[in-house]
Amino acid sequence: MLVVLSSTAEDGEIEVPPNSEVHEEVELGVVIGSRCKKVSEDSALQYVGGYCLALDLTDVVQIKLSRAAGLPWTWGKGFDTACPVSRLLFPEELKDPQDVQLWCRVNGDLRQDCNTADMVFPVSVLISFISHHMTLEPGDLILTGSPAGVGPIAPGDTVQAGLGNILTMTFPVKITD
Repeated sequence: MLVVLSSTAEDGEIEVPPNSEVHEEVELGVVIGSRCKKVSEDSALQYVGGYCLALDLTDVVQIKLSRAAGLPWTWGKGFDTACPVSRLLFPEELKDPQDVQLWCRVNGDLRQDCNTADMVFPVSVLISFISHHMTLEPGDLILTGSPAGVGPIAPGDTVQAGLGNILTMTFPVKITD
């Protein structure tokens, strides 16, 4: 199975747009491995092709402008490098997606640190719910939500995120050319 997750390679660079305020959110990513539609919570994990670590980045300035104008939030979530992800972890590498530590440091300061056991919705519930509203296809990526501690990043910062002691990814932050 070939899965392309992001144009920002693990340990690449995060490029923030000029005149922006970008916030980081570390999240567990779930990569769908086989087509699923209207699946039960009990069978949902059978459709997982793997997992990844993701940084869901948001330009909050653009989100505020979009909200005020009644426009979609696309521009605040869709700039280049807005969702860097790690390599694909096969299910055997992450035996229990509901018991792994997610953490994020900015310039060495721990901002986010929680266990996926504390997630509002377990992975199986998310897959089941989404599959009842849209068909999930191989390679689809579901971000599961972020723990408390979301905050701004800026050019010159270094963002480091991890999934327990399984993997770590590091990104310098620069302004878009």
